[in-house]
Order: sequence, then C-alpha cells, then structure tokens
Amino acid sequence: MSKEIVVIGMSGGVDSSVSAYLLKKAGYDVLGVTLVNHAFAQPAVNDAKEVAEKLGIKHVVADRSEKFKNIVERYFISEYLNGRTPNPCIICNPLVKWDALMSVKEEYNAKYVATGHYAKIIQYPPTGRYSIKMTEKNVKDQTYVLSFLTQEQLKSTLFPLGEYKKPQVREIAAQIGLITAEKPDSEEICFIPDNDYAGFIKKNAETEIPAGNYVDFDGNIVGSHKGIIYYTVGQRKGLGMSFGKHMFVNSINAEKNEVVLGSNDMLFKNTVYGENISFMAVENITDPIRAEAKIRYSHKKSPCTVSIENGILKCVFDEPQRAAAPGQAIVVYKDEYCLCAAIIK
Repeated sequence: MSKEIVVIGMSGGVDSSVSAYLLKKAGYDVLGVTLVNHAFAQPAVNDAKEVAEKLGIKHVVADRSEKFKNIVERYFISEYLNGRTPNPCIICNPLVKWDALMSVKEEYNAKYVATGHYAKIIQYPPTGRYSIKMTEKNVKDQTYVLSFLTQEQLKSTLFPLGEYKKPQVREIAAQIGLITAEKPDSEEICFIPDNDYAGFIKKNAETEIPAGNYVDFDGNIVGSHKGIIYYTVGQRKGLGMSFGKHMFVNSINAEKNEVVLGSNDMLFKNTVYGENISFMAVENITDPIRAEAKIRYSHKKSPCTVSIENGILKCVFDEPQRAAAPGQAIVVYKDEYCLCAAIIK
C-alpha cells in the first residue's frame, strides 16, 4: 500500500526542517517545496535542499516571484503610501504560500500540505468549521499570521509543530544532524533583509514620497516630517524633532500628507474597527459575543465584545488598547480558537 503524500513548505529554517522530519517519521511520503518569492531566496533554497537530502525526501523549487511581487509587495507599498502599517505575512499566507502549496499538492496527487508554523488545526466544536487553535504551551504562537486561511486550505493542512516548543525543535534538529539546528530565526520582512522598508518603498513605488507636516489634534502645524512611509501609529522615536515633551504618532492622514501627533494617553482606545472580515471558526457573527482579540502579532489577547455592523467588525475592549494601527490585523478568539479576523480601519 502506497504512503500518503504530504507537500511541506521548506523555508530553509529549523522549523520546517524538523516538520519534514516529523512527517516522515509519522509514515508519510514527504515532498519538500521551497518557494522562490524574491531575489533573496537562494540561500533558503540551498539549505532546504541540503536538509531534504539529509532526510532522504524529495525536494522541488516553485518560482512564485512574479505573483509575490504583484500581490504582496504591491500591497505592502500601497498600504504604506496610504498611511497604513501592513503585515505582509497575513496576505502572503493565503494568497501566495498556500496557493502554491495547494497547486503542488494537486500536481503530485498529495493528501495534505504542511508548514512549520506553531499552531493547531481543529474543527470548532460548536460549528464543525475548521479553525486554527493557539498552542497553549508555546510562546511562539503563530495563529495571528494564519488567520486569513480559508476553510479549504485549513482542511488540507498539517502543522506538525503544534505540540512543540522551540527549544524542543532545535534539540531534535541537533540530534538528527540538520544544518538548520542553530540557524537563527528571521526577524525581518523576508523580501527586505536589511529591514530598511522605507528604502524599499522609495525604490519600488511609482510615485515620489513627499515631505509634509506634523500637526497636533487641532490641526496646528508643529513641524515637518520626511514622508508618511517612515511612521506608524504609536511611534515616538525617529520623529527627527524635539517638541519639548514626548510626542507620539497618533494617526496618519495620507490625503493631506500629515502625521498627527499627540500624547501617549491619546493612543488608548476601547473600540477598534476592522474591514475585509475573514471568518474561520464561525460563518458569521449575528449578535454581539464575548471573546478575546489581538491587535498585533506580539499583542496579548484581551477580553472584548465583538459585533458586526454593516460588514464592519467592531471590537469593544474591556480595557483600552494602545496604538491599534490601521493595516494591521485584529484577530478574534474564543477558547483559543480563531473565530475571525479583519484588517484594522
């Protein structure tokens, strides 16, 4: 009897390397796929290929650089030009990464796709819909960046690391002699390895990035900024001026090319709105419900009341939340399950 095939995305890092090992150990016929999304992908391809050889699994390369550029990079640039702070992984995962893995899955008649993310996929008991569930014992929970995956994608996905902690994963990699065992985690945006995202936008935007004015809440001009792409809500450092007191970016008005400054207290809000809702554990929210939500990747879940009004997600938090930045995702949870997500307005 032939083994079931699993197509795993291999990024050249320790997490996907160990995931491939665990899948093979579980008895699957594992096919490693490394996506080439940008000009900096070759080292990842080389590492993934070497790991695949070590594990004795097949490995292929899938070039998605054009699609990545047209979807993720353009989205990233457009959002910053509109005074927003995007999270490119949230767009890349469903529209590029999983799209590519699912294509390879069909090509090889595979049963599942897999990645090295720290999360679980479980059907939500009240609805039977597929949902990602937070990893209770793992500080590196990654459900936030997976919150826009579709039901079809979730149904076909395995996350081998859902029950593991990062130190355990590195230990396994060392024990079986993988070159990725001590490879550091990537902290920057994958297509901007020098972390100079403003430089990337200036180089690739089809428009100039003009300087503009800092204004206060009353619209009074209090200084000059070097271009709205350099700022995000909640920022204090890097304003390039001294105001005699701590000033923070409270909002960005792209239409007027203004950066609105205020005190830290002004950044706290109870109510956060989101658009482009992605439903996961539930098909809809018809009445207000009690839940918890995160407004950024590193944010801790906070209790809130969630409702939907005219297609807009409304989260009223019990305690005010600091610096909800437009363009980031707001992800709603119930008992560790992801109910839905939206992009902060």
